[in-house]
Amino acid sequence: MLSARGIRNACPGRNLSTSVIATLFPTFNPSSARTQAFSCSRFSQTNRSPAITQAFSTSRCLRQEVAATPTPGQSAEEIEQVVRDAKQRFRDTLPKGYLNQEEYALYERLYGPPLRETLPEDVGIDTHADMGPQSPRSDEEGTIIRELDGGEFEEIPYQIPREEGEEVSAEVSEELVEEPGSEYLAHRAPGYVDLVARNQREYDALQRLAQDFEISQKKQREEENKAAVKEEEEQERQVEEAQAWPEEEDYNQRELADVRRFHPFSVEGRFYDDLVELVLPRDQLISPIRELLDRTHIDHVKKAAEVAFGGSGLPNSPATPSWNKTGPMQGVGLPADQRHMTEIEADAFIAGSLPPAYASSMSILREVRKRVGSEWLQSKLKSGGLNVLDAGSGGAGLVAWEEIIRAEWALLKDKGEVRAADPPGKKSVVVGSDRLRHRVKEFLENTTFLPRLPDYEHSGEMRGVHLDAGDKPQQRKSYDVIIASHLFLGQEQDHYRQAVLNNLWSLLNKDGGILIVVEKAHPRGFEAVAHVRETVLKQFLQPQSGEPDNVPEKPNPAFQREREPGHIVAPCTTQGVCPMYQIPGKSRGRKDFCSFNQRFVRPNFYSRVLGSGQHNQGDVDFSYVAIRRGVAKKSPLTGKEATLSAFKGFETADEMPDMGTLPRLVMRPLKRKGHVTLDLCTPEGRLERWTVPKSFSKLAYHDARKSRWGDLWALGAKTRVAREARAGRGPDDGGKRAGQGAKPRRVEITMGPGGISAGEKNAPRERRANNRKNKKQDLIKELMEAEEEEERIIEKQMDEEVEEEIKREDRKRR
Repeated sequence: MLSARGIRNACPGRNLSTSVIATLFPTFNPSSARTQAFSCSRFSQTNRSPAITQAFSTSRCLRQEVAATPTPGQSAEEIEQVVRDAKQRFRDTLPKGYLNQEEYALYERLYGPPLRETLPEDVGIDTHADMGPQSPRSDEEGTIIRELDGGEFEEIPYQIPREEGEEVSAEVSEELVEEPGSEYLAHRAPGYVDLVARNQREYDALQRLAQDFEISQKKQREEENKAAVKEEEEQERQVEEAQAWPEEEDYNQRELADVRRFHPFSVEGRFYDDLVELVLPRDQLISPIRELLDRTHIDHVKKAAEVAFGGSGLPNSPATPSWNKTGPMQGVGLPADQRHMTEIEADAFIAGSLPPAYASSMSILREVRKRVGSEWLQSKLKSGGLNVLDAGSGGAGLVAWEEIIRAEWALLKDKGEVRAADPPGKKSVVVGSDRLRHRVKEFLENTTFLPRLPDYEHSGEMRGVHLDAGDKPQQRKSYDVIIASHLFLGQEQDHYRQAVLNNLWSLLNKDGGILIVVEKAHPRGFEAVAHVRETVLKQFLQPQSGEPDNVPEKPNPAFQREREPGHIVAPCTTQGVCPMYQIPGKSRGRKDFCSFNQRFVRPNFYSRVLGSGQHNQGDVDFSYVAIRRGVAKKSPLTGKEATLSAFKGFETADEMPDMGTLPRLVMRPLKRKGHVTLDLCTPEGRLERWTVPKSFSKLAYHDARKSRWGDLWALGAKTRVAREARAGRGPDDGGKRAGQGAKPRRVEITMGPGGISAGEKNAPRERRANNRKNKKQDLIKELMEAEEEEERIIEKQMDEEVEEEIKREDRKRR
């Protein structure tokens, strides 16, 4: 029931009589209406708001477009029913020419003028449109759904002739009009639009809207096709421009310059590929992790990652933030072999550890692939594949390894030497927690999961000792490549690191297996990697030809073994003592340590975990060493001979030199006007600073200016100077600040009338800064001490006066 205000709002700008209101609203009481002013006053032109003015203008436009001839024999009830159905169907809009003059006049009196002309979106044609190639039913079959009296629906199928399909639809629509009060769902030909109509008029209006929608969709598709063609042309133009001769590029740009402007040996010695910034694989890594993290809010994952990896910025993750490189030098806070993890800790591991671990592993594997050569990998692939173990990165190293192997497999397929779709081989990963294993297996296929490292060191040969042992020893599994990520820094004692190294070495294939050790890029991480390198060279590998034997002074008989051939693949080109690790052990104040950097594109979830959601450029610093077992170094040159040859340069050489005999850049090149200074680690085992001026060679000068940290240098230099490594003060260097090496302390005991006193000579004095603040504090302290002394004297005098007064009173009493 409408109130007086509702009728007034429904009929703006009209004066309705009581009879008209009673006709429109049967429940209206005229007697009570006289006391309530139901007559609606007209709105003045000055009081109209812009929205009302627009509505009236729209109403005048629609009034001119209504049907001019009324429907003959139409009663007032039918007119009202048509108006109410139009309002229910089209809401506050109205199709063009849908109502005649009488119906539109009643529509305006009841609901006011419509807002605008009805669009296809207003009746949901855009959501019911099905333009796909597949149709739910045959083109010759249609269905009518009729609503029964009990509220249920009855489905009535019918056949549509191919040539007279439209006529059948018209006949069906006429039948629908004959039974008012029921709703039908008339299905046209599948693949078009499902229309809902109560009568023929609604059916025709919806048909026109559907045609308008189809025309607009066609125009939209044409515009999208034009835009796509234009975009393709723009991309082709950009590719053509990129293939042109490039100008001088800045050092910090992502893409390297055109290789045609470089010497072939400089290109071969690059540490980076064509793109400095690494892009993480979407299908193999990013998408599976994103799907796994959708179950948990990213804020909860961020909090758990900060707890596990040392706080904001995740300083104890594989990537160390730039602002925390001088902080506590610790290992990875949440290792992959941890036995117990909660659900949120497992999510924190895959979100905060896998992206930087993949970037560092991919950078190392690319360098190892270059230095070992593709022949070894391809020969292994053709003979059954390689067996790889990922120990420490939680599966990120295996994802990077798959990228390397698929590239080699594609080369073999192009040559026609293989036909299989996927490369052969076996993959294993060490994952201690079951919760983490359930997550990692989503993106690692055909992978063996190990709860811990196998221990062959203490298992014995199992032959001739036990009763049930056979004649032959049990076959042990060996791995061609082992990626040991962040395993040694967590072991604080040297003998613990030695035990882990022995275990990894026993798992490595004796015929060319490669062991890769990765740690964080800070002094403690470098020292862990350098300790592994020194131990392998002194205890496991034979010395190179012409090189001195690095036998330890005090060998440990518990870890002695038969030495075998082998060499360091990367990054070291020297097989001797590391110039930055001359004295084993931890060193305080170390400034120079061997490390490398890899830039990568951060995934969105990783940026949000770090707390920098708007930045997608990430960096990971790492120290590593790759050692090959069972294969000696090919070059017969000693370290000194290789350094002299590299200093002369190979710019005019006909054959490519052995890249393992070239010095490597351990810092960024220093670019000056007319010359470039390179800090290199030479094959001789020394740090030297080579200068390449423009007068030395124009090509060498150009390549030196474009060189990067980690590149191998093959074009020589004009001058060379030795550079001392800033290795720190060592654990006990005898410095005065450390309290070592000073004059010996002497204590003098004096016996006097006041007792025994002791005084220490050469005692360290208190170091105080001589500034205004300290002087002010000293003055305040002296004033307070003087005031206390004065109060003490006054109290003593007062006590003495009181005692004298008491004595005088005692004398008087006597």
